[in-house]
Amino acid sequence: MKEHKTEYKDWYEIEKRKILSCLNEKNIMRISHIGSTAVEGLIAKPIVDILVEIDKGSNIEQLTNTLLHNGWLLMSSQSNPCMKMTFNKGYTKEGFAEKVYHLHVGYYYNWNELYFRDYLIEHEVVAKEYGKLKFGLIEKYEHDRDGYTDAKSDFILKYTEKAKEAYADKYNPEKSVY
Repeated sequence: MKEHKTEYKDWYEIEKRKILSCLNEKNIMRISHIGSTAVEGLIAKPIVDILVEIDKGSNIEQLTNTLLHNGWLLMSSQSNPCMKMTFNKGYTKEGFAEKVYHLHVGYYYNWNELYFRDYLIEHEVVAKEYGKLKFGLIEKYEHDRDGYTDAKSDFILKYTEKAKEAYADKYNPEKSVY
């Protein structure tokens, strides 16, 4: 974990432009900076998470090949219960490059990550509590990414639900109130 860098926002904007320049923009419904690096002041692994939401008519094979040819590596892919792929950029044989990214690709949806991010941005006390939780998990889960993620899940779910109550269907493509 590292202290928050103000550069994370710039890193996101630069990579967003690169993504938009290589993918067919008409298929991108929304692109968002998510994860801890999107929350100013929150400790984070120095990895910028980006969520790209696509329409259901997108050619997944073509999208995957385009990303692979533009320096992204496919980390995981699932089709059920919903299509979601995760790519990374910045992993090297020697370790992390200066800038490291995780790209989450899925269909245009009511993603929990958007609500949780917004709640942390608007509730500094909760963001600090989340930072303490993450810091406390570092040693135990240093080499167990899945365990680390699972250990945070109750906290994340609790505040995601609060966010969904507070923001109604802000990100739901079918019921957006904003």
